Amino acid sequence: MFGSDRSWKRDTPVFTLVASRKLAVAFATAATLALSLTACGGDDPADDPSAVQTAENGDVFNGADVAFASDMIPHHTQAIEMVDLTEGRTLDPEVQQIADAIRNAQAPEIETMSGWLTSWGEEVPETSEGGHDMSDMGGDSDADMGSMSGMMTSEDMAGLANASDAEFQDMWLSMMVEHHTGAVEMAEAEQADGEFADAVALAEQIESSQTEEIATMKDLLSS
Repeated sequence: MFGSDRSWKRDTPVFTLVASRKLAVAFATAATLALSLTACGGDDPADDPSAVQTAENGDVFNGADVAFASDMIPHHTQAIEMVDLTEGRTLDPEVQQIADAIRNAQAPEIETMSGWLTSWGEEVPETSEGGHDMSDMGGDSDADMGSMSGMMTSEDMAGLANASDAEFQDMWLSMMVEHHTGAVEMAEAEQADGEFADAVALAEQIESSQTEEIATMKDLLSS
């Protein structure tokens, strides 16, 4: 009846209304998808450790820097607790020197990293009385610290504290080698992924000093 010419439909109000509605739906769908992708990506540095942020004080950092400081503080804290356990024990002079070096280096580093986290508006890991003793943190702390390489469990720490004088020094050295090895791994990760220059520099320092101490302690264990 109408032949093959269907162009009349494009000029009708019905066609125009339908086309307009389809176009509106398409735009709405695209907008919803864009919002969804934005929400999934997010601005949370935990979603993307490499995402760069700028703190109010001008520090430029990323999620890897936050993770490094947040993990290294309790890691250092436990090392100092292990040093505390040497008090009253008879140690070889070389072992005592290492213990003193650990305390002298890591206590200031804890303060430095705590200052970074505060400046960045991040939570500073809690330690108990004195800022270094983690022995009363309970069983949950073992699970919380399980992801940190080289950390001792509460049972490990209790075993060291209760070790006889004859076995204490070798046990302490063996545990500290493992502990230092974990710190070196964490420092290497920060150097690879970190953004904050001071954190990367500290990671380099930790890797260098603790690698040297590991070699010394291994030599002492084998002598």
